[in-house]
Amino acid sequence: MASLFILRPLRVSLPRFGSQQLRQPAAKAAGVRRSFSSYLVTPQELAEALKKAPPSPISSEPRVIPLCASWFLPNDPEGRTGIDVFREKRIPKARFFDLDKVIDKHSEYPHMLPTPKGFAAAMSELGIRHEDTVVVYDSRELGIFSAPRVGWTLKTFGHPRVHILNNFRLWVEQGLPTESGNVWTVECGTYPIPEMDEAKVAHFEDVREVALDYNKEGAEGVQILDARSYGRWSGKDPEPRPGLSSGHMPGSINIPFDAVLDPQTKAFLPVDKLKQVFKEKGVDPAKPIISSCGTGVTACVLETALNEAQYGSPEKRKVYDGSWTEWAQRVKPSDSLIRTVEQHSE
Repeated sequence: MASLFILRPLRVSLPRFGSQQLRQPAAKAAGVRRSFSSYLVTPQELAEALKKAPPSPISSEPRVIPLCASWFLPNDPEGRTGIDVFREKRIPKARFFDLDKVIDKHSEYPHMLPTPKGFAAAMSELGIRHEDTVVVYDSRELGIFSAPRVGWTLKTFGHPRVHILNNFRLWVEQGLPTESGNVWTVECGTYPIPEMDEAKVAHFEDVREVALDYNKEGAEGVQILDARSYGRWSGKDPEPRPGLSSGHMPGSINIPFDAVLDPQTKAFLPVDKLKQVFKEKGVDPAKPIISSCGTGVTACVLETALNEAQYGSPEKRKVYDGSWTEWAQRVKPSDSLIRTVEQHSE
């Protein structure tokens, strides 16, 4: 049986793009074919787009590329992996983005953003061009889980046209085409080295300052949204990673990521219901927002929901890349920056 992707080796160095250069291909591509009207794309919209602009290696025009980002927690009870479910059932001609490999390999924390060069190399190996429209999707089993993280990563590195499929579970239920197994090859490309948009990323020092300022007079009032389950946020349930204490940052607002998803389809809720979720949780759209979770994956589910609901200014929203895994390992006990529900009731 052939390997999943037979990649032709790159023999040229990756060019580097500045912000001005990045805008030019995007503008040119936009003149060739109109992009999707919304960040979230329905299965039918994607199916129609793939008919008009399939991911053919022959075409020199911008293509629509389905990008599978399936990923499961390390303690998944069924032992599932993203690559397994990708092989089992996928959108025809989709490519697989490995969330465990396209990372900062020098960091001790999982899923930290790769370097710009590492990102460009991964996109090159996937055969994705800078002018392509990329639609990221999740596993049928989870509906929406890790695809928003990969979509956010692409946007952070300036890919001009990125969307999220809402979602693959509905794609399968609607009888749209799928394929299985290890069947085709990808021709590598040469993706330009981008610049990272630091304005989208919150770092440990940023979040620590927010936590230390919580409830202090004159503080900016930055809100931290935590996408982990209530049990982990409250400190009652353990973290999926051994040796890591659970709990939460001072003042953080717990919004489990599935609160913004439909219970049956696991697709994003309609805009009015998304707004209701954030309003009921006390999130102020006028104040800055930092989304966090375990390793920066489901934090992007909240960021996508905020984006879809147009809740809060995009310029004032960030994702904490290291999230709780970094936080719990770096804060000092003397700082009292890990709280539990019991502490609230004392």
